[in-house]
Amino acid sequence: MSKQYVIGVLVANISGVLSRVSGMFTRRGFNIDSLTVGETETAGYSRITVAFHGDEDIKERIVTQLEKLHDVKEVEVMDQHETVVRELLLLKVRNTAENRQDIMTVVEIFRSKIVDYSATALICELTGETSKIDAFIDLMKSFGIMEMCRTGIVAVERGENCLKTAVQPDPV
Repeated sequence: MSKQYVIGVLVANISGVLSRVSGMFTRRGFNIDSLTVGETETAGYSRITVAFHGDEDIKERIVTQLEKLHDVKEVEVMDQHETVVRELLLLKVRNTAENRQDIMTVVEIFRSKIVDYSATALICELTGETSKIDAFIDLMKSFGIMEMCRTGIVAVERGENCLKTAVQPDPV
């Protein structure tokens, strides 16, 4: 049975690491639903969040292959019930006198915000779970989406569990 998995990967922040990680998926024919990367609180390390669909066997093969990569320091499959998952959306929609109030209503209901306003377009910013982002986009389609950009998901486990046990901060 296929389900979505989210994996946190702590890597050395050096050139080519992202290419090697994403290349591992490509070489083995695994499809990535979402991939985000950014610096961490520890100098010299980045965090990659990968979401993909598959069964238990595929998940185990992906984890094993990631752990074999030289610059990968830690790999963790995140428990969906113990993880905060968010995505960011910037969406540009047509602004007309006829639809402006309806757009503002949708923005308010979704706790979004208007981050840019012109006579012809509004840019909305929304953060939340993927299902919330998808629902917002579906409602905005009727107003005329001009452009949009999604970040992909980022995820952090709740409580004390952290993706950094293999890394010790540099001494000060």
